[in-house]
Amino acid sequence: MPDIIDETLSSHNETPEPVPEAGVFGQAVNAVGIVFAIGILASAGLLMYEVVMRYAFNAPTRWVHETVVFLSAIAFVYGGLYAAAIDKHIRVVIFYDRFSGGVRRVFDVLISLTCLVASVFFAWAAWLSVARAAWTPQGDFRLETSGSAWNPPYPGLLKIFLLVILILLAVQFAIFTVNYLRKKAR
Repeated sequence: MPDIIDETLSSHNETPEPVPEAGVFGQAVNAVGIVFAIGILASAGLLMYEVVMRYAFNAPTRWVHETVVFLSAIAFVYGGLYAAAIDKHIRVVIFYDRFSGGVRRVFDVLISLTCLVASVFFAWAAWLSVARAAWTPQGDFRLETSGSAWNPPYPGLLKIFLLVILILLAVQFAIFTVNYLRKKAR
């Protein structure tokens, strides 16, 4: 019985690995994910700092809330790319799991191709948002800011980051499409 418990606990503590079809790109996405995990921990630490400063010293900060929101937002955005690389994105499996290897391969190709097209369209929409958030109507580069007392350029940076991640997501789904096409049915 203790062996079963040890195996169960150890399987939940392992970091998910990208699927082979994700290629080297998926491995890189997986490796970079630790940066955003650390960002989430930093957010928690900053929130604790804010609580202490506000309630123990009556000296609230101007910058913690917006920084925590920004760090959490970029981690959330990166999470979509990460979930794709480890093949843990949302999939309706009620039929998929019943398919044979050959039919499943066809669906893998179609799903990856559909996700590629969707990612490209979302990247285009993100580009339209970045164009407004990063340049003035006169063409000067100036990032959109939050408008708060601290006024950091987090909204503009987040929009640029979203565009980059959507482009990378399109690349990941292109890799998936090619690798699923190459894969032989099991």
